[in-house]
Amino acid sequence: MKPFDQGLRSASRSHGEIVRRYELARTLVEFLAAVTFIVGSIFFFYDSLMFAGTWLFLIGSILFAVRPTIRLLLELHLARLPVPKEFRPYGASASDEADT
Repeated sequence: MKPFDQGLRSASRSHGEIVRRYELARTLVEFLAAVTFIVGSIFFFYDSLMFAGTWLFLIGSILFAVRPTIRLLLELHLARLPVPKEFRPYGASASDEADT
């Protein structure tokens, strides 16, 4: 199976566990990004905190860029795992999957 194939997410217990872990990481990154943007926005109300607010916006932007990176890493990780026979396309063997 190839990356971004939704069937990979539930192909086995180990696939499901990996999805759960990556989704947890992605959710934490999203939460941290939102918090940095909220705090950065509040800091913009005060001239003395403007510099710190700018840094929080930058950090939040980087965290938002990490989100799709986590998704890509998840898909590549799932694509490398062996797929149980019942989830393979009809007639495909495990060695056929590795060749594609």
